[in-house]
Amino acid sequence: MRRIYIFDTTLRDGEQSPGVGFTTKEKLEIAKQLEKLKVDVIEAGFPASSPGDLEAVKEISEKIKNPVICALARALPKDIEKAGEALKNARKGRIHIFIATSPIHMKYKLKKTPEEVLRLAVEGVKLAKKFNCEIEFSPEDASRTEFSFLYKVLEAVIEEGAEIINIPDTVGYSVPFEFADLFKKIRENVSNIEKAILSCHCHNDLGMATANSLCAVKSGVSQVECTINGIGERAGNASLEEVVMALKTREDFFGFSVNIKTTEIYRTSRLVSRLTGLPVQPNKAIVGKNAFRHAAGIHQDGILKKTTTYEIINPSSVGVEQGELVLGKLSGSHAFKERLKKLGFRLKEEELENAFKSFKRLADKKKEVFDEDLIFIVEEEALRVPQIFSLDYLHTISGNQVISTATVRIKKGNKVFQEAACGDGPVDAVYKAIDRITGVKVTLVDYSLHAVTEGKDALGEVMVKIKKEKEIVSGRGVSTDIIEASAKAYIDAVNRLIYREKQNK
Repeated sequence: MRRIYIFDTTLRDGEQSPGVGFTTKEKLEIAKQLEKLKVDVIEAGFPASSPGDLEAVKEISEKIKNPVICALARALPKDIEKAGEALKNARKGRIHIFIATSPIHMKYKLKKTPEEVLRLAVEGVKLAKKFNCEIEFSPEDASRTEFSFLYKVLEAVIEEGAEIINIPDTVGYSVPFEFADLFKKIRENVSNIEKAILSCHCHNDLGMATANSLCAVKSGVSQVECTINGIGERAGNASLEEVVMALKTREDFFGFSVNIKTTEIYRTSRLVSRLTGLPVQPNKAIVGKNAFRHAAGIHQDGILKKTTTYEIINPSSVGVEQGELVLGKLSGSHAFKERLKKLGFRLKEEELENAFKSFKRLADKKKEVFDEDLIFIVEEEALRVPQIFSLDYLHTISGNQVISTATVRIKKGNKVFQEAACGDGPVDAVYKAIDRITGVKVTLVDYSLHAVTEGKDALGEVMVKIKKEKEIVSGRGVSTDIIEASAKAYIDAVNRLIYREKQNK
């Protein structure tokens, strides 16, 4: 099976995304993760563009050992010298030389004749050979270059020593079958093309970067240049995760292999998103939040019966723990029942029916119903959790120069219990007082507060999660006083925990 090499340019072309700029430390962190991902080539930067990029490429060359480390350079002596300097300590380095070859770029950007461009390309490759690195050559804007001139340039640089010929669709102008045909023409008209590895570099201006890359592979390309999350100049580049998983998932059609450790894809995506500040769109293929989430009732029913009915990729194969059934107004009773089973509830038919009706009412009010919502629905609507403890009185003292204290009175049946405690803030003090009254030893694992309504007198809703051994239970409290809402949520969670323990006996 023919191997397709994955050339990652997140640190170079990806950094050209508007608003993105990596520090050397951030570049190295991403490079280490790309090494774990097992990409074949890391294009670490453009050394001539800045001292910072030169330093980043140097450091990556010294510390990253498995992938080939590549540095970009224009077909100019100073650029090539800088690239060679940056790569001098690389275990295996590559200088990537480019020059524009399309009529519009030569005339308006370079202001050079085709003869001058050809000369610079050949001289650039000749100079790069002295640095003992692999040499890759790119005719920028190849998809808008006249065929005869493109063949002439490629033949000349291969003759001079270029080992990898990369054909960039620089402005995302090409379409799949046209791009595939371009490689067919190159193989037929460049006499020495068999001496070089063919590569493609696609941009996404028309939304076809991945499709163009895959068509290029079918047309003889052995290296695909891409970025994590598809980031890059303008609309971005071909997305690494899409290209790789298309080749893996449809191996039956493509018949090629890649060396990527796919279980590192999701982790790499999140790292790049965090360091660039560019969120991954929810419906992004492979790594988007919704890539393995199912909302429609028909789809959920199919997934529960056989995952491959609606999942062509196993979520764990890209590093996602599992797919998820998103419960909302389109969900059916099958998915609802299965989620309750997963949460540990075994309801009678009448209880299940009541809970499902409550779920549907709630789903009409909010886009997504979470596990905590389901627990409230089941326990409040279907099971009616007994209120063993209830808040009777609360008083706190707090300030930036005093120790926070709380006095709490709680009812248990006809009896009233009172305790006081100090804490790190009023909420902590309240919770310690409640613990003394209930005698239930728990750990607070999550606390969140948000406004239910607008204005200064808005209702505050507090959600808490408490843990006792392996059991995690949620609680909710609402009040215009956030300390009172916090106390109610904590007591609610304790009541649910006690009820759950009784049910499990």
